[in-house]
Amino acid sequence: MEKGMDDNASCPLRVGLTYNLKHNTVSEVEDEEAEYDSEDTVYAIKKALEKENCQVTLLEATEDLPSKLKEFRPDIVFNIAEGIGGRGREAQVPAILNMFRIPFTGSDETTLCIALDKALTKRILTTYHIKTPKYQVISKNHAKLNPSVKFPVIVKPNAEGSSKGISDGAVVSNQEELNNLIEANMNLYKEDMLVEEYIEGREFTVGILGNGDELKVFPPMEIVFHNRKSKLNIYSYNVKKNYKEYVSYECPAKLDKETEAKMMRTARKVYEALNCVDFARVDFRMSEDGQIYFIEINPLPGLAPGYSDYPMIAEFNGVKYEDLVRAIFRNALKRYGL
Repeated sequence: MEKGMDDNASCPLRVGLTYNLKHNTVSEVEDEEAEYDSEDTVYAIKKALEKENCQVTLLEATEDLPSKLKEFRPDIVFNIAEGIGGRGREAQVPAILNMFRIPFTGSDETTLCIALDKALTKRILTTYHIKTPKYQVISKNHAKLNPSVKFPVIVKPNAEGSSKGISDGAVVSNQEELNNLIEANMNLYKEDMLVEEYIEGREFTVGILGNGDELKVFPPMEIVFHNRKSKLNIYSYNVKKNYKEYVSYECPAKLDKETEAKMMRTARKVYEALNCVDFARVDFRMSEDGQIYFIEINPLPGLAPGYSDYPMIAEFNGVKYEDLVRAIFRNALKRYGL
């Protein structure tokens, strides 16, 4: 075991826990705070770290975070902060931590910036020959859909996570429906929209833990929709929020060994191509003819116990919640030689 983690005689590590908290802000946008964490999640992570002989200080990632960090000067930060506003918001906390030369868990600001921009991620990954649905970014200045992108299409904000901005009606079948949805979404989210061909078929997510030779790719978890008759099932914000009503989860998914191995290899390739570290989750759709399509990657996946997909995948594979948090933490400690 690493020094300072399991030796109770050693001095405890001073650990900062950075996060953005749900404040139940009243907004016309229902999912305004979808990416933020609850107090329950923050305290669950704190409890897990304290069992590693860590002195944990909670640091909400508000505008006064730099002064808090100067005052506390942690040895390392466990970061789950989503940031405040803007396309590069997930990079805010890692950039500050790097500026102060404070080690932290998870990927750096460059990786988080790229991954939050779905279209940019896809452009990069196509150079690695990773298959993704045909797509186009629609902005106020460029609103015409390229004829090469065929209906039905799914519409989502280009730089959001946690299925934010993905409504139950996010899949549209013609230009009129697309125009109406684009207009409504731009009015709500004030950002470019990603329009991509909808892949009819099955939905999967793959969890990754670790770095280098110790990197572990968990078997794919399938999101199984209860409504098997519909051909337009999507993992929308509403479905995630009320998942017990709409979906169940199977891990490992019911896949033949060759398909499972291919999906796991692709997930690892995406992770390494984007220079992810410590942990991430990669989402796929598989068409009815068995083609695997990369949809997006989340290098800062949610860690809400009993709810978020990433800890659910770990639990299916025998890794309990507190062990998962500590494994992420140990990965970072080892990277920094702490």
